[in-house]
Amino acid sequence: MSNKKVFVSGCYDLLHSGHVEFFRQAAAYGDLYVGIGSDDTILHYKNHRTLYNEKERLFMVKAIRYVKDAFINSGSGVMDFVPNLELLKPDIFVVNEDGASEMKRQFCEERSIEYIVLKRDPHEGLEAHSSTSLKERLCDIPTRLDLAGTWIDQPYVSCYAPGWAITISLEPTFEIRDRCGLSTSTRNKIKKIWPLRLPDMNPEMLARLVFCFENDPERDDGYISGAQDSIGICVPGLCRHYYNNRFWPEKIETCYDESILRWLESHLVLIPMDPRPQGCSIVEGKDITEAKVKALAKAADDCWQAIMNKDLQAFAAAYRASFLAQTAMFPAMIQGTVPSYIKKYENLVMAYKMPGAGGGGYLACVVDDVVQFKQDHKEAIQLTIRRAEP
Repeated sequence: MSNKKVFVSGCYDLLHSGHVEFFRQAAAYGDLYVGIGSDDTILHYKNHRTLYNEKERLFMVKAIRYVKDAFINSGSGVMDFVPNLELLKPDIFVVNEDGASEMKRQFCEERSIEYIVLKRDPHEGLEAHSSTSLKERLCDIPTRLDLAGTWIDQPYVSCYAPGWAITISLEPTFEIRDRCGLSTSTRNKIKKIWPLRLPDMNPEMLARLVFCFENDPERDDGYISGAQDSIGICVPGLCRHYYNNRFWPEKIETCYDESILRWLESHLVLIPMDPRPQGCSIVEGKDITEAKVKALAKAADDCWQAIMNKDLQAFAAAYRASFLAQTAMFPAMIQGTVPSYIKKYENLVMAYKMPGAGGGGYLACVVDDVVQFKQDHKEAIQLTIRRAEP
């Protein structure tokens, strides 16, 4: 009696031990056939190009000893395997728990195909992997930390008084969690176009492209993401951008002075907090006045001058003043578990703020000495500012 035919389907772009273990488990049910998403399907369905083209992925999957045969799926979208499955007529369709769906279950039921869902268990003694986690490890796309002037990039703020926003572009040397205030929504948008690294082009032009891509004029929420996010990510080093009642700044100034960048790195740390809660509104209860916006703008001016002078006391004072000006306009920035974290660290650091719109994520702190602070507080994250290409 011949073995049953077992079918699985996926992209297998970053082939790893988890895929091989999935094939091993699926092959226990019979002869294993693998459908592989085409380059075109992945580009249009997942909005990014593959790391390995379909011929390379087919070659690698076919070389795995648990696989009886493999082919490129000829359909499109999430059910791209349908034409090939109809020809193969398998007895069993196996998916992992991440790929399971009611649509697939019903599809199999209509064709009397047994539908099996496997857990994502790593092979004994090996670390669990996923393509998403591996891409994040390989991803070299920076993030950004806003130092002062946050919210001035929104015209409904700068209409009261113009001013600078100050940002630093950070190397992704630590796990960058979503909803953490480090412009992860913009970073995730970038990854849809360039999954692993930024293209080699003029940083300001690149920032404009990212800003326009993120702020699709047809997005239905009506919200315009501030330009400081795309500029802070795309423009390396220390950067300030001047806003005057418009979404894009009137001017952008950069500092690549190595002594200043090293000085900043020696006095800034991140403290992980709980993520910003889903559904929380930071703008609820906002109170924007000319006096408060002028205080925000002055704090940013003072912060830039202190950094240029490498004056730690003045930097901490301006950093603190900028955050106070932000929270005076947007008190909902501090909510949930944030006050408990502030209480824990406020007397241990020279100044603190929450990155971005606040609500959770990290405390970005000014400290006297990063090395000593990390020795005393193992949870602290040291930062590496992205340098300009030579």
